[in-house]
Amino acid sequence: MDALELLTHDHRMVEQLFRDYHAAASVDQRRAVVEVMVRELSKHAALEELMVYPLAKRVLPDGSEDIDDRLGAHTAVKKTLLELDRLPPGDERADRLMDELRHEVEQHVQDDEDDLLPRLRDAVPQQDLDELGRLLDKAKQTAPTRPHPHAPDEPPALALAAPLAAAYDRLRDRLQRRPKT
Repeated sequence: MDALELLTHDHRMVEQLFRDYHAAASVDQRRAVVEVMVRELSKHAALEELMVYPLAKRVLPDGSEDIDDRLGAHTAVKKTLLELDRLPPGDERADRLMDELRHEVEQHVQDDEDDLLPRLRDAVPQQDLDELGRLLDKAKQTAPTRPHPHAPDEPPALALAAPLAAAYDRLRDRLQRRPKT
C-alpha cells in the first residue's frame, strides 16, 4: 500500500474497533478493545506527525497552517486516549470517553479523507507515496504505543522523543500484558 492507502486502512481499522467496543459482551472485552484502540491510534498519530505532516507542510501551499490545526486536533485525541488508558476496567466513564473519542476520530478521518489525502495524492509523485508507505509500515513496528499529549509533535524534537517514548511504551505494554498489534 502507498502511504495514503495505509492511512486510510488505519482509519477503517479504528472504525471497526469502535464497533467492536459497542458489541463487546463483557467489561474485559471492552477493556481489551480500549487497549488496542489506544495502541493503534497512538501509533497512527505519531507516524502522521513524524512522517506525513512534515511532507504536507513542504508540498501543500497552505501546509503549515493546515498542519498546525491538525496537530491541535491530535493533541485533543491524545488527551482523550490518555484518560481512557488510565481508567480501570469497568469504570463508568469509559463509555462517555469512547463517545468523545469517536467524535474526535470521525472528524479527523473526514478531514483527512475529504481534504488532506486527496491534496497529497495530487501533490506527491506515486513513487514517493509508495516509498513513504513502505517506511510507514516499517515504522509502525517501533512507534509509540501510548498517547503522549505533552510530548513534542513536530520534528526535529519529535524525532528525538518518539523512540524513547516507544521503548518505554513497549516495556509497559509487556509488563501489563497488553495485546500486540
